[in-house]
Amino acid sequence: MGNLPRSRGDFAQEKDSVQRILMVDDEPRLRQSYRALLGDLCSDVVECADGRSAILALENNHFDVVLLDLKLPDMSGLDVLKWANQARQSVVVVVVSADTHIDSAIGALRGGACEFVRKPCDPEQFLRAVNNALHRSRLERRYARMRARLKQSERLHRFLVEQSPDLIYTLDEEGRFVFINARLEALLGFTRDELVGQPYTLLVHEDDRERARYAFAERRTGYRASENIEIRLRCKNDGFRHFDNRFVVAMLSASGIYDKLEAASEQRFVGTYGVARDITERKRAEEKISFQAFHDLLTQLPNRVLFRDRLDLAVTQAQRRNGLVGVMFLDLDRFKLVNDTYGHAEGDRLLKNFALRLKACLRAGDTLSRLGGDEFTILLPDLAHAYDAAGVAEKIIEALQEPFKLGGQDFRATVSIGIAVYPRDGDSVEMLISNADLAMYEVKNRGKNGFSYYSAEMSEDHRERLSLEIDLRRAIENREFVLHYQPQICLQSQRVVGMEGLVRWQHPELGLLSPARFIELAEEVGLIHHISDWVLEEGCRQLALWHAAGHKELRLALNLSARDFERKDLVERIAGAPAAFGIPASCVEVEITETLLLDDVEGVIETVHRLRKTGVRVSIDDFGMRYSSLNYLRRFPVSSVKIDQSFVRDLGRDQGAESIIEAIVGIARGFGLHLIAEGVETGDQERMLRELGCVEMQGYRFGRPAPADEALAAALQAV
Repeated sequence: MGNLPRSRGDFAQEKDSVQRILMVDDEPRLRQSYRALLGDLCSDVVECADGRSAILALENNHFDVVLLDLKLPDMSGLDVLKWANQARQSVVVVVVSADTHIDSAIGALRGGACEFVRKPCDPEQFLRAVNNALHRSRLERRYARMRARLKQSERLHRFLVEQSPDLIYTLDEEGRFVFINARLEALLGFTRDELVGQPYTLLVHEDDRERARYAFAERRTGYRASENIEIRLRCKNDGFRHFDNRFVVAMLSASGIYDKLEAASEQRFVGTYGVARDITERKRAEEKISFQAFHDLLTQLPNRVLFRDRLDLAVTQAQRRNGLVGVMFLDLDRFKLVNDTYGHAEGDRLLKNFALRLKACLRAGDTLSRLGGDEFTILLPDLAHAYDAAGVAEKIIEALQEPFKLGGQDFRATVSIGIAVYPRDGDSVEMLISNADLAMYEVKNRGKNGFSYYSAEMSEDHRERLSLEIDLRRAIENREFVLHYQPQICLQSQRVVGMEGLVRWQHPELGLLSPARFIELAEEVGLIHHISDWVLEEGCRQLALWHAAGHKELRLALNLSARDFERKDLVERIAGAPAAFGIPASCVEVEITETLLLDDVEGVIETVHRLRKTGVRVSIDDFGMRYSSLNYLRRFPVSSVKIDQSFVRDLGRDQGAESIIEAIVGIARGFGLHLIAEGVETGDQERMLRELGCVEMQGYRFGRPAPADEALAAALQAV
């Protein structure tokens, strides 16, 4: 619960007698923490773990203060409050709860709780709240004693009125102050001399004067008299108090005063008696709770609830006027990289500054909201033309050209924006947001940093993608995958040295699907680990069969997804597969891409080191195509590299391809790495590769990917 405050003595003042506290919370450790915090503030503390025990304790004992949790195992804390009010329990209640529901918080305050402290609470705030409650309880107890003596002493009655925490007044029949207690000066800054003889309207906010006519200067009595009427009272010099800097919010109750005439049946109105209770702090708490319910606390922007409400209103108005409404769905590109690199504090700073840039691009009537994470939405009501939304998107992209400062360095943020326009792209809140979201993902798929309008084709693609995802989950359960193998040939020894396992999906309706149709989807929805586990197991099983058949020189190459490197047990799973089938770990080679280096260089290098220690070989696939770095290659303990097929394809047509391959061959020799060229399809390509120093190859010239037996037979025939 944080560090203890400097001194409990600051809160342990004005103790005129031993006071009792009832602590109602179902968590023993919290009760123990509260008791430790209270210390010598209150030595008599009773604990209850549920609502029924609390009610029983209140029925049979007197307590000055109740510390009440709202979420109890048998009933709500609000029910305990309701019972205490009905039973007229003279106890001060402080609600200490983690309940974030706005109705619960406001209900607690309106139900009579003097304060609402949100868990986890700051110790100093907690002690202050308890001290205030104890102080209030002492005051109420003191006032209760005074009220009992009023029957015997008018002087005591006067003292009670003067010391009341409420504003007590009387008016004459013309609405002028006759009496007002000393609370006036502390609450509003006026002295009694300044108000006595003055009309009550001097204190009332100008917008509340009509309501005050029937409440402040009440003429009715009994049950018809005014009770709990909210009125704003003006402070002296418009700046005495802090709420709105000028006004105090008061809950007013008033009743007419009548004097009996000689004829018993007649009464004469002589004035009004009223009590005004300061509820400024309560109103402030209610407004704060209300703000938190409809706004994002980090950026102070409207949240999802408020955005949907405003969008619904904008659509309704557009229906009446035949107008256009634009909805933009924005996603900050590469935000996860920011959090991972700079930390969440810097990530939060980026989100706040990003929100400020966005707001500067919008009109006064537009609404910018944060849905959560790095997702934002924009409402553009009253568009003149659908293409006006594109102008806003271009303005946002232009505003992001200036870099942000993150960790003392420049960071250039980009954003993907999807746009939907009412009524063209949907006639409901849900449809407009959903279609804008689809358009945003279309931008992501195209490479990010741009915007796109929604089109009907996107929904069709989305439905197909959802259907394929459902089928993919079923395929994992039913093991609908198959491995095809493509041989790797050594021309120097004229033999088959390896097989690369390539996964296929035998879809029951769509037939045999290549990895291009489902691997990216599996990575996106978090299913790639299951497929990788199956590929590893099936590949090692087949390799064990080949070894048993006498082909012990064969090694197996398998591809790994970048997402696989997020697994903490990756090394154990890879090393465990060949061991389970009784084949040497050195006969298994996993292929990784250079793209992995973008996300977590140090983590990938450490994982590769651990893999190599198990004996498993590691190859860099598509070498030379992306982010090749000799420094990375020096630090990577890889066993081989594969020349990308794009270079092989350009042999004989592009002099640069030959030079690149020659350089890669030199690099491999310099680092002592095994080298293989993929995508070899013609005799000329084979000849040129041999002349450049590459003797191991893979491609259609030696065999297409095929089931295990067919692949091996074709490879043996090729050599």
